[in-house]
Amino acid sequence: MPNLTQVELQNLRHLIGAHDTSYQKLNYYASQAVDPQIKQMFTKSAQDALNTKQKLMSFLND
Repeated sequence: MPNLTQVELQNLRHLIGAHDTSYQKLNYYASQAVDPQIKQMFTKSAQDALNTKQKLMSFLND
């Protein structure tokens, strides 16, 4: 993989931060949900955000 430019690196960090924020918020919403279906929806969405964050972070390690 070619080296990232400063702009690409900055954008990548922004995306990682946004997905981390989404993960944290969705986990909180899941913890507050009473309805099992809503809780499951938030939990799955939180996991998806975490998976995307981890995938984006892998670009920093290449």
